[in-house]
This record gives sequence, C-alpha cells and structure tokens, in this order.
Amino acid sequence: MEGYDLNTSEKAESAELQRMIAIEQQKAQFQAQVHTFTDVCWDKCVDSPSSKLDTRTETCLVNCVDRFIDTTLSITNRFTQMVQKGAH
Repeated sequence: MEGYDLNTSEKAESAELQRMIAIEQQKAQFQAQVHTFTDVCWDKCVDSPSSKLDTRTETCLVNCVDRFIDTTLSITNRFTQMVQKGAH
C-alpha cells in the first residue's frame, strides 16, 4: 500500500510540474508576442524618438498593436477550428 501512495504522490507532483511548465510557456509566448509587436510597431510608427509622443505617432502605435492583436487572435481561432475539425 505504501508504494501505491508514493506512486499517486509522484503522479500528482508530475501533473503539477506539467501545469507549471505550461504556465511558464504561455508567459514566454506572451512576452515574445509583446516583443514582436513592439519592434514592428515602433519601426512602423516612430520616426524619431522624443520626450513625448505626438498624436499621430500615438494613434499609429495604438492601431498597429490593435491590428497585431486582432491578427493573432484570428490566426489562433482558425488553428483551433482546424484542430477541432481534425479531432472529429
């Protein structure tokens, strides 16, 4: 019976470890996306850095990030649909 408890405990620890790894992978993916759209939108919208953003630059950055997020969500949703269709 003692071996059974250890095995159950090991399985629980393994599941918790896998959950923690998945969370860290999601964090890393999020940070990579933020880095990517920061680079893309900065290059697209900022002509020369200054102490304040002018209205045109701020609007460009907001629109760029919004488009990037919309595109990412659209692609993610499409892949999810494809996976769900393939699973059925």
